[in-house]
Amino acid sequence: MKHVQGPLCTIDVGERTMRTEEIDDLLESFLGGRALGTKLAHDRIPFDVDPLGADNRLFFATGPLQHSTMSFTGRMSATGVSPLTDGLLSSNAGGFLSRNFTGTGYSAVEVTGASDDLVIVHVTDEGVEFEDVPDLEQATVPETCEYIEAEHDLESEHTVVVGPAGENGVRFASMMTSKERAFGRGGLGAVLGSKNVKAITFDGDSTNEVEIPPVQMEIHGEAAQADHPMKESGTTSVTEYANMVEALPTRYFSELSFEGAEGIGGDAVAEKKYKKGTCSACAFACKLPTRDEESGLETEGPEYETVMAFGSNSGIDDVVDVMKSNKLCDEYGLDTISAGDAVAAYLASEDEFGNADLIHETVEKIAYREGVGDTLAEGIDEFHDELGVENWTVKGMEFPAHDGRTLNGQGLSFATSNRGADHMYAEFYPYEYPLVDADDAFDKSGLEGKPPKVIELENINAIKDSAVLCKFSRDFITEERFETLLDTDYEDLLELGGTVVSLERHFNNQRGFDRSDDTLPYEIPDFEAGLEEYYDERGWEADGTVPAERFEGTDFGATPADD
Repeated sequence: MKHVQGPLCTIDVGERTMRTEEIDDLLESFLGGRALGTKLAHDRIPFDVDPLGADNRLFFATGPLQHSTMSFTGRMSATGVSPLTDGLLSSNAGGFLSRNFTGTGYSAVEVTGASDDLVIVHVTDEGVEFEDVPDLEQATVPETCEYIEAEHDLESEHTVVVGPAGENGVRFASMMTSKERAFGRGGLGAVLGSKNVKAITFDGDSTNEVEIPPVQMEIHGEAAQADHPMKESGTTSVTEYANMVEALPTRYFSELSFEGAEGIGGDAVAEKKYKKGTCSACAFACKLPTRDEESGLETEGPEYETVMAFGSNSGIDDVVDVMKSNKLCDEYGLDTISAGDAVAAYLASEDEFGNADLIHETVEKIAYREGVGDTLAEGIDEFHDELGVENWTVKGMEFPAHDGRTLNGQGLSFATSNRGADHMYAEFYPYEYPLVDADDAFDKSGLEGKPPKVIELENINAIKDSAVLCKFSRDFITEERFETLLDTDYEDLLELGGTVVSLERHFNNQRGFDRSDDTLPYEIPDFEAGLEEYYDERGWEADGTVPAERFEGTDFGATPADD
């Protein structure tokens, strides 16, 4: 099996030390990216860790496909224990960071400890340096990137940065790269912020060689030539259709369609797009640099989930207002889905849907934990009772779009996801709209035949996150191409994906997660039967736990003694 190459670099920001460790056996078995990060986290993070404590660890990793020149490979993965869900979680970001990371020569970088002073960590193929940056306290993401470029001649594509939200422990704070690309879901920005790390930079010329088969160029060519709506309006191309089939959450999930969808949908976003945008090596170019000529506002996006959270779910029908919310989240370092839903919950409690000024003020208050923002920064799972609103979360994570009340298989996948309400964990919704061939589609209603498909999609998405491969490659990467690119059987890849999912679940089980956490705030037909079928197909216990014998003889949860 093709896999990422290089040692693990462990950085203790409290002790200001670094060491390297050969992990060839893990690389051969765990591919890279999310699989590698999950295995390392499972072995090295204590099961009872405080997500915002010094003993939590962040693992950054690329995969073998970052050594290709193929489209859909401009991404990398980060893994740690989430302060939002309290479980093990991986998040990945696009942009241009991944190939600068491979230049350091490391297969993975582990960050542990906590610094007494605000610090930037510079990682190169020659070692690690620590730079005290007290003047950057509470600096925004662009301000921090401008400092790094001026002082170190490193553009934002070399950086992972936290904004004020990460420093202030907002539980859904993002880590940002390339200024506007996010390790978005689950609050890993708060984890880095809790370590008093303002930024990490990656640079070097020591990329290890991984030979990728020539099929990469076929895929790259097809991506360049494809006539696809996402090239014009990104993920917002689905907005109007989701609205039509009643899968677009509206006014804090009280409705399933929005009368103002046209003003925030794909065409509205496309009208504001002023140039092409892409990730490293990708010819698909589905990103959305947008500009409002009247106000001069520029941002990247909004993508569909942001259009939902700050648009329909907040009662906003003007794309410029959504663009401003998107820009504020990027500058402060906030996940747009969780932030938008939290704001929508606040609007519901105040009967203020559609109040754009209040929305933008509230985003800033969340980032700096001022006034009501201090409450909202804890996440809906924590504050819903205080505000008198329903708890629209799974495992503490706020919902994206693609509403499971209409798309029932997507609903099941929200419940089973180890990350909580994350649409990309299984990515079932394309099969129910459907956005796939009719032969592969499912009826939207009910769960008949869906649990095994949820498992298959969870497993292959774990492999995509490990290779690392963009989820939007689904129309281009067949089973045969997976086998060719990664030099192994497709069934072996699915088995590894299943191991990753079970490792996540096993870690979370040790933290108290079980079947009672695999729930939804609404009913869908045959949910309990579907959940039981899912557990049975996974080989898990009926209570949603992984059998103890699955990982007997391992050292999972044991922190290395020499740390």
